[in-house]
Amino acid sequence: MKKILAYRFSAFGDVAMIVPVLKEFLAQNPDTEIVFVSRKNFADLFDGVERLTFRGVNLDDYKGVFGLRKLVKELNQEFQPRYVADLHDVLRSKIMTILFKLSRRKTATLDKGRTKKKQLTRKENKVKKPLKPTTERYADVFRKLGFSLKLSHQLPKNSLQKSGIGFAPFAQHEGKMLPIEKSLELVKTLSKNYQIYLFGGGKKEVEILSKWELELENVTSLAGKLSLKEELKKIAELELMISMDSANMHLASLVGTRVVSVWGATHCFAGFLGYGQSENDIVEIKNLECRPCSVFGNKPCYRGDYACLNQIEISEILNKIKP
Repeated sequence: MKKILAYRFSAFGDVAMIVPVLKEFLAQNPDTEIVFVSRKNFADLFDGVERLTFRGVNLDDYKGVFGLRKLVKELNQEFQPRYVADLHDVLRSKIMTILFKLSRRKTATLDKGRTKKKQLTRKENKVKKPLKPTTERYADVFRKLGFSLKLSHQLPKNSLQKSGIGFAPFAQHEGKMLPIEKSLELVKTLSKNYQIYLFGGGKKEVEILSKWELELENVTSLAGKLSLKEELKKIAELELMISMDSANMHLASLVGTRVVSVWGATHCFAGFLGYGQSENDIVEIKNLECRPCSVFGNKPCYRGDYACLNQIEISEILNKIKP
């Protein structure tokens, strides 16, 4: 068996996008096995993938160059990989890749396409065209190592009984999040005809969603109540997930659940649409010249009004519900 050691340490959604790539890679390359190294709390994303070993690490135990040298030494001794795939391309992973190369492993590194993403999101003279999907960028790393891989870009099928609609109204940054008043209006409208399950994390989000649950019929908040494995199972049972450009979109993609996704300051052209999801299920304001202004939604709105999100009407989301 050809053993490949791959790593990426953040962010949650980016790591989740790696999973379908690894599954299809292993299916198409039966003489390989993968060791995936990441933060311990991401382990359930990789549960049940044949010929894949997840190695969780606490990065606080491996600080600085000497700490990373210790980690590389441990991984070499424990797994003795022949190939190394850097799926992150940040300073930490660059140092690790150099150290693996010095130990005579064949290495390849992710190309994030930073220049083209800057051209897509700059304030003036945007080059507004679709860039390579992030999943294809991950696949390119394995191709650089000499392996063949053709991604299907299809949602996995599951035979579960499906009912209810999931809604994940939050995102890490304001530029990716529908105004909370509009999200509440959406839940109120949907709950008249559907059982709604709310997803979120963090103390403030749990408080908000728990309040909605108490105030509205046919609304159940799952925020803060489920493990990652339990959350994936529940999402797999949904008819549909409504999500921002956030990790929940990628979790739904992992388990074969269709997503209606809401996009504000970010844009699917940057390559982060959920794996196998349809562009027809995107809700966005298309005629704003300022969009996209950010790859990750972490920049303040220079207009000051977040028109990309405030101009979205709830009816646009409702019209996407039925395929």
